[in-house]
Amino acid sequence: MIPEPGRPRVFGVGLNKTGTSSLHEALTILGYRSLHWGGPPTRRLVEQALAEGRPLLSYLDPDLEAFSDIEPLYRNFELVDQQYPGSRFVLTVRPVEEWLESRRRHVERNQVRKAAGEYDGDWLEVDLDGWAAEWNQHVAGVRRHFEGRDDLLELDLTQDARWDDLSAFVGVRLPERPFPWANRGSDPR
Repeated sequence: MIPEPGRPRVFGVGLNKTGTSSLHEALTILGYRSLHWGGPPTRRLVEQALAEGRPLLSYLDPDLEAFSDIEPLYRNFELVDQQYPGSRFVLTVRPVEEWLESRRRHVERNQVRKAAGEYDGDWLEVDLDGWAAEWNQHVAGVRRHFEGRDDLLELDLTQDARWDDLSAFVGVRLPERPFPWANRGSDPR
């Protein structure tokens, strides 16, 4: 199944820890069938499609209409743009120092969980300089790729989380409820 006629797919192309959970919740409220992160199985399916030269969503549920915090999708935003014409892209951002701090805290939690035998991932190294370079390269690349186009919306949900821009961007009426702020208690955006 393809997304509803006339309704574009939406791809969150912001790095993790930039409000991607809030974007996912907002898109869900707006009626999108949205996938956030999906864990290693989702990542492997997208990477498999990439390795095989297939469209990147080939192995995901075809009913899905929105995607956020799925690294092989946001890292390959140019390919996603080519493979899924007519899609919309949302670059979530936040002040870089806050983003670096959020990532640092996340990795430190992973380290504690790993020591307790509760985490088997490999995101265990704090690399503030590398992360800052990653931020600059990714954000500049997204902005450059979509420059002069109307299919990219840049949102800083830490500064002004409201419905107006997102609702207009995807062509959905404003909901009558507050904009969601996911993960607020444990790690603001």
